[in-house]
Amino acid sequence: MNQSDEPVTLHQAGPVLTVTLNRPELHNALNPALIAGLTHAFAERAQAPDVRVVVLTGSGRSFCAGADLAAMRAAADYTFEENVADGGAIFDLMLAIDRCPRPVIARVNGPAIGGGVGLVCCCDIVMAVERAVFAFSETRLGIVPAVISPFVLARIGPSTARELFLTGERFDARRAQAIGLVGHVVAEAELDTAVAERVGQLLQAAPGAQTAAKDLIRAVAFQPKESLRETTAATIAARRASDEGREGMSAFLEKRNPWWRA
Repeated sequence: MNQSDEPVTLHQAGPVLTVTLNRPELHNALNPALIAGLTHAFAERAQAPDVRVVVLTGSGRSFCAGADLAAMRAAADYTFEENVADGGAIFDLMLAIDRCPRPVIARVNGPAIGGGVGLVCCCDIVMAVERAVFAFSETRLGIVPAVISPFVLARIGPSTARELFLTGERFDARRAQAIGLVGHVVAEAELDTAVAERVGQLLQAAPGAQTAAKDLIRAVAFQPKESLRETTAATIAARRASDEGREGMSAFLEKRNPWWRA
């Protein structure tokens, strides 16, 4: 099978790995093969030492239409245990993206529905074209966005999630930006330039510090501030003593670029 026939394609240019959902004829809908391919890409390839930034996008005019209809029909005949396993596989995918040690940019090139919005919520930076639309459409199908909910609520908060989960309504890129789901909305012709600019900014930072920053955010978010004194103090102490920390401070004081910007 050619890579172009695979449900997920990988392309690396220098330190940037692009992971593409590759079912354009079905709007990149999630089926078991696509879920497995994405999970492997983020759990294995995205963590290679020569990868600094990961870009997640869709092939064709859509980012991801959510669950594949054929997979949904099959799930209707699953046992309870089979449905639990299916849901667990989707959760594992979301977690693999969320916990990726590299910065992950969502290049939202079109509609993102249901589980497709879940993918977006797991990325660090989200850039969407103006024509992109979003929806948590599950309740209109008699189900709920269960396995993506921890990642969605961390992104947009429970108050906004209540309205969007309960209505299942579609909303545009500007509203997605207003609620914190999307960081940047750009014209379609400007998407690649905007993504490249963000990649360039990310490559200015130390890779180990970026991984530590992602770990820090997970450790600190939503915790009582009083409980975080030792955690945050230990984190900055460790980074100051690290090779990157010493190099960064020396480079600043010596008015030169650190090794990761050389």
